[in-house]
Amino acid sequence: MAKRDFYEVLGLSKTADEKEIKRAYKRLAMKYHPDRNQGDKESEAKFKEIKEAYEILSDAQKRAAYDQYGHAAFEQGGFGGQGGGGFGGGADFGDIFGDVFGDIFGGGRRQQRAARGSDLQYNMDLTLEEAVRGVAKEIRIPTLETCDKCHGSGAKEGTSAETCSTCHGAGQVHLRQGFFTVQQACPTCHGRGKVIKEPCSKCHGDGRVERSKTLSVKIPAGVDTGDRIRLSGEGEAGENGAPAGDLYVQVHVRQHHIFERDGNNLYCEVPINFAIAALGGEIEVPTLDGRVKLKIPAETQTGKMFRMKGKGVKSVRSSSIGDLMCRVVVETPVKLNEKQKELMQQLGESFGGKSGEKNTPRSKSFLDGVKKFFDDLTK
Repeated sequence: MAKRDFYEVLGLSKTADEKEIKRAYKRLAMKYHPDRNQGDKESEAKFKEIKEAYEILSDAQKRAAYDQYGHAAFEQGGFGGQGGGGFGGGADFGDIFGDVFGDIFGGGRRQQRAARGSDLQYNMDLTLEEAVRGVAKEIRIPTLETCDKCHGSGAKEGTSAETCSTCHGAGQVHLRQGFFTVQQACPTCHGRGKVIKEPCSKCHGDGRVERSKTLSVKIPAGVDTGDRIRLSGEGEAGENGAPAGDLYVQVHVRQHHIFERDGNNLYCEVPINFAIAALGGEIEVPTLDGRVKLKIPAETQTGKMFRMKGKGVKSVRSSSIGDLMCRVVVETPVKLNEKQKELMQQLGESFGGKSGEKNTPRSKSFLDGVKKFFDDLTK
């Protein structure tokens, strides 16, 4: 029976690139692999056809010969060499299959190493004061620790793990399916190359036990939400004595009732009465180190920002210190008594007419703008 076109076999156009060829082969090989279709002769034949097409099209030199001469390039005496039935007569599928699939079907050739322990994460809430100044906190975490009875070996005291009799310590076995040999992790030792005949009574052969442990974590000054602190080797213990993972402490700083943080700067709103805003004066403002005096110049308006150098947060990554930014808000007085109302009335009347325009320049500017707007509408 005439061979099908190799591009047709893989469902590709003749302009397909290397990645497309590899992707198509992987998809089809997984579908028709003998391990997944045991006893199905048709799938086995298709798998062989797919393999042959990939072997040709994945090699630039062979692909060029195929594009020019077709299947004839690989027949007896052709591109594949003499007396060997052309390319593919002695091909080692194990190398090709392992290269494409890695360990999907257990293609690795070396004994599997004991797995490093998993990393753990602990979410820690801090107040702004704790984050700015730094703090030491005790935390309690559930984890897997190396078994203190067998010291991580998983074997009963006085015994040790033995070489696996199935794979003879290789951690891999070879399965033959028709024309092909597939390498996969040993089902007896699960790739470790050793088996435990007499497991430890405490950890039951795992080499690790569940336990909660208490750790003291030193939080450096200046941390902020999103920062992570790594505690090396404080994660879960590894399998069979392998290294432990790490513990990551994820920082979250709670919202503060006075200050808002932006990087190394702190922001706060400071209300002032309109007498201080108009005449100037001195007020007390809070900082994380206590109260300090802030001088308010006369004629200060709402929204004016005052910078207090060095009253912010010291950077966790350098020696620089941020500032405290105070935004003043002129507060309208409430619950006035009769005397205060009378004085306010007199003050308001003093702003009337031309003589008062210089006292409220923004009001005059706004009113002039409104007048111009309506004049423009009526034109």
